[in-house]
Amino acid sequence: MDTQKYCYEYPRPALTTDCVIFGFDGIEINVLLIERGIEPFKGKWAFPGGFVRMDESTEEGAKRELFEETGIKDVFIEQLYTFSDVQRDPRGRVVTVAYFALVKTSEYQLLAGDDAMKAQWFKLKDVPSLAFDHDLVLRKAHNRLKSKIRNQPIGFELLDAKFTMPQLQLLYESILEIKFDRRNFSNKIMKTGLLIQLDEKVPNVPHRAPRYLMFNKKKYNELQSSGFNFEI
Repeated sequence: MDTQKYCYEYPRPALTTDCVIFGFDGIEINVLLIERGIEPFKGKWAFPGGFVRMDESTEEGAKRELFEETGIKDVFIEQLYTFSDVQRDPRGRVVTVAYFALVKTSEYQLLAGDDAMKAQWFKLKDVPSLAFDHDLVLRKAHNRLKSKIRNQPIGFELLDAKFTMPQLQLLYESILEIKFDRRNFSNKIMKTGLLIQLDEKVPNVPHRAPRYLMFNKKKYNELQSSGFNFEI
């Protein structure tokens, strides 16, 4: 048996990962950025990320870098896209695998570390020009999020167990960057059969108080197994 190691005669690109973490603060969608503490692009804002180690997968590398640079851990991340433009990194030939997630900002305390000087939430509309090709990464991630939230009820996870229809509408408007007619949005959501209307109303409201709702996850799982397509 030949135990000689394979030798590759062609150059090999470096591999990095980046994490696009969207956060909902109850009013608007935010995105998590770090201020780079090293060159290239020292002092510029970018997504948490870095080089993948030889003994880890890209997802493992993404989660490690996210924790090292922001203090955030135990987040479910989903692969977004592979960015491989030849000129995307001034250090040389670097390919990055981007991941994204959607979280409640209130559930995480940021703590910058490693080569990040700061870690900060930015409102989506206030994101500055980013390092590398991260402006493109952000556009890709936001478009994916828009598509995902239209076809899957992921938005309910960003609200409290009990929520109101106006709160749910605000979430969808923030992500999709459009305004819904209040009555049409309510009717369309209620027709899905995925919401449980509670007898409890919001207290201390001067005008007509909205009722609290709950997401019926069991019902959604049942419908999904039969080919149900959630669509807003």
